[in-house]
Amino acid sequence: MARKDTPASAPAPDTALSGAQQDHDPHRHLRRTRLSSAWVATIVAALVLVLLLIFILENSARVDVSFLGAHGHLPLGVALLLAAVCGVLLVAIPGTARILQLRRAGKKLAAAPPAPAPAPAPTEPTDT
Repeated sequence: MARKDTPASAPAPDTALSGAQQDHDPHRHLRRTRLSSAWVATIVAALVLVLLLIFILENSARVDVSFLGAHGHLPLGVALLLAAVCGVLLVAIPGTARILQLRRAGKKLAAAPPAPAPAPAPTEPTDT
């Protein structure tokens, strides 16, 4: 006799689902692939580029830029984006160098033979 609080079509919790039922299981999760990640990254990058284009077009007033004796005229949006890119590079270059340094040290550590176990300390005889 079926219980009134569970539908008759629902499988019992302890029974396995058949192959056809597993294909239509709504709780089954799909694995993320590299291609799907690349597709999501491409869409996000396109949205960021659209926002950057809007930013540049809205900040098109020309400004004077001076740096280390060099002088020039740039649109404000371009000057701000150029400053942001330079700031990112100031962080990314040393960070990349540190990551490479740690990887190199990790490879050396993994390739080194294991250190021998220390010899047990001699025990002194006890007088009883």
